[in-house]
Amino acid sequence: MVRIKKGPSKTISIEDVARLSGVSITTVSRVINKIPSVKEKNRIRVQEVIEQLKFQPSVFAQRLATGKSNVVALVIPRYEGIFYSFYALELIRGIGTLCVALKLDLLLHLADSRSQLNLKGAGGIIFADIISNRNQLQEALANSIPSIVINNYVQDLEVSCISIDNVGGAESAVNYLISLGHCKIAHITGDLITQAAVQRLQGYKKALEKNKLSLNEDYILKTDYSRGQARAAAEKLLKMPNPPTAAFVASDSMALEVMAVARELDKDVPEDLSIVGFDDNPSGLYGPVALTTVRQPLVKMAQDSVRELNLLMKSEKKAQSPKKIILPTELVIRESCRPLNP
Repeated sequence: MVRIKKGPSKTISIEDVARLSGVSITTVSRVINKIPSVKEKNRIRVQEVIEQLKFQPSVFAQRLATGKSNVVALVIPRYEGIFYSFYALELIRGIGTLCVALKLDLLLHLADSRSQLNLKGAGGIIFADIISNRNQLQEALANSIPSIVINNYVQDLEVSCISIDNVGGAESAVNYLISLGHCKIAHITGDLITQAAVQRLQGYKKALEKNKLSLNEDYILKTDYSRGQARAAAEKLLKMPNPPTAAFVASDSMALEVMAVARELDKDVPEDLSIVGFDDNPSGLYGPVALTTVRQPLVKMAQDSVRELNLLMKSEKKAQSPKKIILPTELVIRESCRPLNP
């Protein structure tokens, strides 16, 4: 029996267990990890001390013996209002949920192009988009840290990526408006520094071209995804001498702002303006009319990235062929669009 002297309460560490057991920290870690090479008498002694101290092993103690880290770093480009962003919150929710299920630890890193990533201790990295921080991805790859990129199709680097079919989603939205008889269709873009916004603009133009509709540059208004700029864009569109009858908006939050501006200007949605958003944000259900939108599988993209990264982290192979995956979108038809009268 190991007798423990009682003293002032404090956080019990692995060093305390090792000292009172009379063994090394590595031996304690091996007992915690159930590695069979530990002598039976040492194993019994360590387990007895752990039980009496009510010691809760830290993540790092549990992994000391294996030499591998189960810490997943999620790198999200920093921008204003990130914690109010449906996109960011869905990614964090999806990634966090699966990390818990796979017993991985999640480290959230908000980065800008000037940030230096502290890569020490990370077993793998998920890059949520690449926006002016390509150097961080290249640094991780140079250090042979298992990495995966989401929401960005990376063609020219040997890295796995999972992205959304933004072009196809945008095209389906505009095709739907055209099928309702709309010819004057505006597009309020997202921030064109992002691949998603660029691709949604491409999908908009592609649909017009395929349906032999002329492109009116005045109907394309560029924003940074913020509701403030969406408001300014909506006011400009609705006050035009020849306003559009429909608008495809690059995010649901901006589409809801366009809807609010229309009401303020005594315009009816969808009678005066049909609107399609992009995201399938639940808030789109609770506006004056339910928002027609393009559903993108954010949670699936997030969880698939964790599964793929977990495989990379466990793999003993130094080099594997990267996977390039594009997930499909789905048009969700609700109340914010109407057919034009012939």
